Amino acid sequence: MSALALSVVLSLVSAVAYAAGAIVQERVAVSSPDAEQYAPLRRASWWAAVALNGLGGLLHVVALAYGPLSLVQPLGALTIVFALPMAALFVGRKAGATAWRGAIMATVGLAGLLSLVGASDAQSLSTPQRITVAVVTAGAVVALMAAGRAAHRHPAVRSVLLATASGIAFGMSSVFTKTVAVDWTGGVSAADVPSLAVIGVLATAGILLSQASYRGAGLAAPLATLTVVNPVVAAAVGITMFGETFRYGSTGTLLALGCGVVAAGGLILLTTERLQAARAEGVDAGAVETSEGGLEEAAVTAEPVPVPVVLRKGTLVPAADVLVAAAAGETVHGDDTPDDPDGDAPVFFHGSLYGGAYIPMPVVDRHRVRIKS
Repeated sequence: MSALALSVVLSLVSAVAYAAGAIVQERVAVSSPDAEQYAPLRRASWWAAVALNGLGGLLHVVALAYGPLSLVQPLGALTIVFALPMAALFVGRKAGATAWRGAIMATVGLAGLLSLVGASDAQSLSTPQRITVAVVTAGAVVALMAAGRAAHRHPAVRSVLLATASGIAFGMSSVFTKTVAVDWTGGVSAADVPSLAVIGVLATAGILLSQASYRGAGLAAPLATLTVVNPVVAAAVGITMFGETFRYGSTGTLLALGCGVVAAGGLILLTTERLQAARAEGVDAGAVETSEGGLEEAAVTAEPVPVPVVLRKGTLVPAADVLVAAAAGETVHGDDTPDDPDGDAPVFFHGSLYGGAYIPMPVVDRHRVRIKS
């Protein structure tokens, strides 16, 4: 098996593992008692989800060592695509027509990209290149953060700017991951310690920026921006600095760009449809329409429908409730009381090495209590 074929297989298995881990994680979060909100250590299914996510991350790193960054990174987004039929099969969650259209578009686009990627030798970055890339990335992220701060009066603009910075941080963390993975094929070296530190900093910055981008402008725009920016940045670096090429010269490059646009459109459809579905669940869960045209509370079924949950103020609440508030333009961060409109309650962690978001994750509550005079 060639190195390119091996990287493709590893990327696909990694995406399946991530999708399965997300679904198991969701089921555990829904069924966990209040005392086990964050890490239900006594549940085997929780450890299974951790193992699946760990397997997905390990396979993604190995795929980066053997395959081109411009292919492996976009293939990581297949997590969202694979989660669609897997959730329908194992959880019974039906997807709408928009989601299936997005899945088909993403699959066709990525398949076209796969057919155009040419085989190339695995390359690493030299020390001057690593320093240059790290400095340029830091400058771009800081500049976008400053622009987002300056645009605080325009929540939508601020959200997109911070999501772009998050996507750059996630994408460049995979660039350094590939560099370290290629280096380690010839043996582990202490010279890669700075690169490992850069990976940790960029991944942490990506998580924090992705959460900050959700504040005040809903979730659809930042999630869609992050989902697209991450693989685009990584692929651009792979082509310009790792010597990765496409078949058929300039024509193949243009066709690859077209495939990338199709795949990005499909991922955006998948992201927005997921949020719309969660919003509909939140609206329908509270009340049902009677034959007289009024509304009454819905009856509780023996087997509740599983929905994603998040941790707010120490309590697991349906993620749909948070998404409904965000879609309506309400703040979903901080205290629910008018006395503390500037509270800082958490919402979501973002995804894995390639930044693919699917299931909202509970995080530690850092709510601040204000003492008034």
